[in-house]
Amino acid sequence: MFTENAPHLDLHGEIVNMVEVLVNEFIKDNYLEKKDLIVIIHGKSTNILTEEVHRVLKKNNLVASFKINNWNLGETIVNLKK
Repeated sequence: MFTENAPHLDLHGEIVNMVEVLVNEFIKDNYLEKKDLIVIIHGKSTNILTEEVHRVLKKNNLVASFKINNWNLGETIVNLKK
């Protein structure tokens, strides 16, 4: 799969209140390292983390686009701005 070499952030076991901080820091760090593609693992059980991750991604100015991984619904693939 094309995302296997991309940096991954695994949010399993995290509380919703920490998602914004963790996701924004992960994005910033990878943007500074000139990464184009990152993956956020949120799981697929209750969609609570998924919804929070997507809310944070919509607000982040460094995000060009994002989508659920069709092969793994517990991951979101994020394209960062160049």
